[in-house]
Amino acid sequence: MSVKVIRVSEMESRRADLESAGQVLKDGGLVAFPTETVYGLGANALDFDAACKIYEAKGRPSDNPLIVHIAEIEKLPLIAREIPKQAIALAKEYWPGPLTMIFPKTKLVPAGVTGGLDSVAVRMPNHPVALELIKAAGGFVAAPSANTSGKPSPTSAKHVIEDLSEKVDVVVDGGDVTLGLESTIIDFSGEKVAILRPGYITKEMIETIIGEVSDDANKNIDKANIAPKAPGMKYRHYAPKAPLYIVEGDDVAVIREIKKRVQTEVATGESPGIICPASHVSEYPQGIVKSLGDVDDEAGIARRLYGVLREFDEVGVTNIYSENFNTPKLGVAIMNRLYKAAGHKIIKV
Repeated sequence: MSVKVIRVSEMESRRADLESAGQVLKDGGLVAFPTETVYGLGANALDFDAACKIYEAKGRPSDNPLIVHIAEIEKLPLIAREIPKQAIALAKEYWPGPLTMIFPKTKLVPAGVTGGLDSVAVRMPNHPVALELIKAAGGFVAAPSANTSGKPSPTSAKHVIEDLSEKVDVVVDGGDVTLGLESTIIDFSGEKVAILRPGYITKEMIETIIGEVSDDANKNIDKANIAPKAPGMKYRHYAPKAPLYIVEGDDVAVIREIKKRVQTEVATGESPGIICPASHVSEYPQGIVKSLGDVDDEAGIARRLYGVLREFDEVGVTNIYSENFNTPKLGVAIMNRLYKAAGHKIIKV
């Protein structure tokens, strides 16, 4: 299958292009499109067969639920059976934006979208192209990240084409994304309100609006015999091809440990990779070193993370060692992705 690439701009042609892509979704096809977080792989969220195509294209486990994207708050009651006042307050503050909320679902949402659960994850993206496309598609688009399941999420159309060019009907190229990390997910479908995945909308920001919430975001349930309620909870995600290890401790000890391991591997002909902040690049005379930027630029670190992981795939490293990026605001979200990418392989020094 030859993928059609639509490069959108502020030109008058954009509306016609997106109407065409929206029709592909209405007809049961797959369309990859940009959001402010990462690129999504979209299908008609009310079409069971279309949703199944997403799982097939990504190689995604069937019990891993999808997020339904909407463009109008008025459509939320059509797919969410119970919407508490707390959720309405968060929607008023953070929609459109990188916040996903989970509700008990209505019968309109097929089980193929929810991983068989009686709940549905919903968000309204803060991206003009995404919003126009969702409206053109009928208002409900199921869309996980547009990558092969388990790989680093795509932050550009180039990444989507690398992974899925033979498996998607249309790629809407809107340039590089602005945020680079998936949305925060908060669950309103259970006995307690809980954050299931951290993101740009932090726990503190949420609690400012609705009061105290539980935080289950960094619990590793990979081996638990339960179905994940949200994307990114159960399975290894965001992972490069090479094994990734997170090295934790004080800066001096971490740098010393990474240098020792890299020196040993280089001496045996291997090609290790290193992820570090810009200020530490000069500390590593060996190995393939990639900086995520200045530690004071949390947004930049988040935006560059997946691209750097993909760059290691391109150069074919044998192992990757990452320093810890536990920054004040976004550190929880950044480390959540790194822990998942590493399969929770942590070296403490």
